[in-house]
Amino acid sequence: MNYSTDFKSVRDTVSPQEWQARVDLAACYRLMDCFEMTDLIYNHITARIPGTDDHLLINLYGLLYKEITASSLVKIDVEGNILSKPETDYSINKSGYVIHGAIHKARPDVGCIIHTHTRAGMAVAAMKCGLLPMSQTSIRFVGHIGYHDYEGPAVDLEERERLVRDLGPHDAMIMRNHGLLTCGATIQQALNTMYQLELSCRSQVDAMAARTELTMPGENVLAHTAHLYQPGTRRPYGVLEWPAMLRLLDAEETRSGFPSYKH
Repeated sequence: MNYSTDFKSVRDTVSPQEWQARVDLAACYRLMDCFEMTDLIYNHITARIPGTDDHLLINLYGLLYKEITASSLVKIDVEGNILSKPETDYSINKSGYVIHGAIHKARPDVGCIIHTHTRAGMAVAAMKCGLLPMSQTSIRFVGHIGYHDYEGPAVDLEERERLVRDLGPHDAMIMRNHGLLTCGATIQQALNTMYQLELSCRSQVDAMAARTELTMPGENVLAHTAHLYQPGTRRPYGVLEWPAMLRLLDAEETRSGFPSYKH
């Protein structure tokens, strides 16, 4: 079996727009690793290739997030058909395009989707109360998050309609008994939303573990705060943060021992 990770660069074989999307998506995978939001070789982040309606980029199933590079990403369509991939026996995970393909197909406004199985995310996904508006970070999601009941591993194409319905117009969803999902017009925005959702879950788990009475702001404060924290109300998310995140990756690469995400 060919499980080598020495992938040939595809920079000269794709458009400049696709190459930039590849670099940004590879950076997103690496940042998810930096922020401890990975699950071995599992989970997926997809990005729509600019200028196309149904061409997406996704990870090879078998690589760690910290190994992913721009050239190792697989090009697929929304139905999961592989259009191009590196010369390797690694392929893609069916669940990746069942979940992601459904949303990309139904939501042309979505350029990137992130799905996780983090410890805190799975804990909140199992709580009947769902995400509580107990911090400024979590209040961002009041009225702006969907919930999808667990139907087993996401390999059933019929589940697509229900996934899209439960996400609705939102950029975040808690998949009950499963994990978290965020999306956005850009890779940068989807990452910012996932970071905030994960932080909300971690703080909720910590606060509930303290076994003390929790306080929640009033309804008028919740609605006002949630509105102010929607992307675009004051500024788009990800734009200001992204250069700082790339500097973080550049510093990490000097000691990681892994190929540059830009390869």
